[in-house]
Amino acid sequence: MGFKLKPPYKVDNTPIYFVNEDEKGVMGRTNMNGSITINSDIKDPSIIKKVIDHEMVHVDQIKSGLLKYDNNNIYYRTSTKTPFKKYSRKYNKNSPWEKQAYNNKK
Repeated sequence: MGFKLKPPYKVDNTPIYFVNEDEKGVMGRTNMNGSITINSDIKDPSIIKKVIDHEMVHVDQIKSGLLKYDNNNIYYRTSTKTPFKKYSRKYNKNSPWEKQAYNNKK
């Protein structure tokens, strides 16, 4: 009879890059390939952690098939059994995927 051992640590291999951000007010981004970019102007470690925590919610949303985007639109659904709804790429803090991220709920 076999059993599975779980490691006592969490493995996270999400690539995080610091970049010069052209768009004003953008602190971080999640890319469709699962990587995160953070504005290199941010120096405070506590703010960097908050940005990473926020963007990790989006990484999880993309990995689970709930969120995707292209150059024109954002596509979001609440379940993998429902169709995607199309949203404008214009930033909206009240959008459902952003509400989850601001609440850090995956």
